[in-house]
Amino acid sequence: MEESHVLIIGAGPSGLAVGACLREQGIPFLLLEQSDAVGAAWRRHYDRLHLHTVKRLSALPGQPWPKYAPPYPSRGQMIDYLQRYAERFRLEPRFGAEVVRAYREGSRWVTRTRAGEFKSHALVVATGYNRVPNVPTWPGQERFGGPVLHSSTYRSGAAFRGQRVLVVGAGNSGSEIAMDLWEHGAEATLSARSGIHVIPRDPFKLPAQLNALALYGGLPLSVADRLAAALLSRAVGDLSRWGIRPPAVGPGSRVVKEGRIPLIDNGTIALIRQGKIQVVPGPRAFTETGVIFTDGRELPFDAVVLATGYRAGLDDFLEDAARYTDERGYPRWHGAPAPAPGLYFVGFRNPITGQLRDIAVEAPRVARHLRKAN
Repeated sequence: MEESHVLIIGAGPSGLAVGACLREQGIPFLLLEQSDAVGAAWRRHYDRLHLHTVKRLSALPGQPWPKYAPPYPSRGQMIDYLQRYAERFRLEPRFGAEVVRAYREGSRWVTRTRAGEFKSHALVVATGYNRVPNVPTWPGQERFGGPVLHSSTYRSGAAFRGQRVLVVGAGNSGSEIAMDLWEHGAEATLSARSGIHVIPRDPFKLPAQLNALALYGGLPLSVADRLAAALLSRAVGDLSRWGIRPPAVGPGSRVVKEGRIPLIDNGTIALIRQGKIQVVPGPRAFTETGVIFTDGRELPFDAVVLATGYRAGLDDFLEDAARYTDERGYPRWHGAPAPAPGLYFVGFRNPITGQLRDIAVEAPRVARHLRKAN
């Protein structure tokens, strides 16, 4: 059994950021990663993906984005950034170390993996906001003749050229996948199962993230929501004729209550307005050749992509996870000590002001706590 002062689970942006901050503080640690490379989740994302947050507010501690990077870096550029980050801070994860159980034993944490067992004084869980795909099912789905895949395995619309494809879920991934399908010559239909807050990526020629920081950085949530609603009314207008309606609660409140961030639009809404992408309600059932929707419509499809989100899946390996998580399974402590001695969570919030920006705040805070406890 190997021992270390701190054990970090996950070598994505959160785990790398914590490792870099601990390295700067001179605190010994081990970094575990179940895959064979850093930033594994980013390597699996679809090809077209870009950050929806600006690069200067999406950097990890100690390494700004290079000047040559575009304002909204691509998936490939994010992977390169994470690789260079690991090299700069001499972060050498133990790859292939999938955690199967982590628990408190006496004064130490014990972490069992498929590559061995580890003991540590402190445990930092950085396994990601989107660790486990959420894959719902519907009546009759087993009879459907085409493929039904989750967005986590979708790569490019090129594989669906000439096909009729339904994308279930009109969040950021779903809307961008629908646009990608259309750009590759597929007939894309977007299923909006609930209301959607739509925010242009650069409303009034300012990045949406900067607007969010101005509104939600210090104002009371209810006030910020009212101002946001007024701004969105001007920037987007009424989209109900195209099947898109806003939720009953404001953008910030929905993030807090449901963990649902607004759709940051970079072109999908224009295609919907032009009739190039159709919007339908949620599915009710599948048939052999298509889908029946909650409004009674039945449409034929060749394939279905489920952009239905993820869950943290902490209860898969963390003993007594319910003690630390909310009703959605996400930690109730962020970048601060949890009730169990030496336990920390980093990267499990997805705020309206930007997840990477949030990680860059949480990671140094955890390092400071651990330095004091050392």
